[in-house]
Amino acid sequence: MGNALRKLDMIDVSPAFTSADAAAMEARFAGVSAQEMLRTLLTGELAGRTAAVSSFGAESAVLLHMVSEIDRDVPVVFTNTQKMFGETLAYRDALAERLGFTDLRVFRPDPRLLAIKDTAGLRWSYDPDGCCDLRKVEPLRRALAPFDAWISGRKGFQSGTRQALPRFEEDEGRLKINPLADWDKARLDAYFADHDLPRHPLEAQGYLSIGCAPCTTKVAPGEDPRAGRWRSFDKVECGIHAPTNYDPII
Repeated sequence: MGNALRKLDMIDVSPAFTSADAAAMEARFAGVSAQEMLRTLLTGELAGRTAAVSSFGAESAVLLHMVSEIDRDVPVVFTNTQKMFGETLAYRDALAERLGFTDLRVFRPDPRLLAIKDTAGLRWSYDPDGCCDLRKVEPLRRALAPFDAWISGRKGFQSGTRQALPRFEEDEGRLKINPLADWDKARLDAYFADHDLPRHPLEAQGYLSIGCAPCTTKVAPGEDPRAGRWRSFDKVECGIHAPTNYDPII
């Protein structure tokens, strides 16, 4: 037992990245294009240490295409909350196949936790934060365990709580990379057109930000793209991300 404890004491449990590291990355890549930044990191210091996390939502194809152009072996993580639109699951499979990813990893909620905390499957209707924690946050934490960094598709224009989004953040000791933080809708649309990328089938119906089916509604003209998420609740993020209506770290 004593030897085992001594071995545990020797394990390095320090975080791979700190807030200072994220700030240094922000300064280092200031003015560098998203594509060049990703290529530098994914073929250099973060090679083999990074996952791309995707919801396969309305704008996901842009970032996934960028990653596929650099390294199709980068693991792509998708959390299937088991409350997803069927259209999202079909789009995920078709897009991942088209882009040629070799390592699509699907994580689901722990069925033992569901049996305890969401027996009827209706927790979303009275405790959306608890539902997101159970069905999104916990599975993603398991998915990211082998990685030191992960890539997110968030954009600053998506809502008022994302306007100050930096390109690099520290998240539970990992580096979270937001390559498209400063991209607007027009730039995304142009990228879709230039690369002939398929759109999510629900986007044309007015779903501009697509999450779980029970908590996603259509967006009216003039609303933030994420206005259709958790419309009946005082909630703006699922728990994987935190609101970023603060001054960015530079």
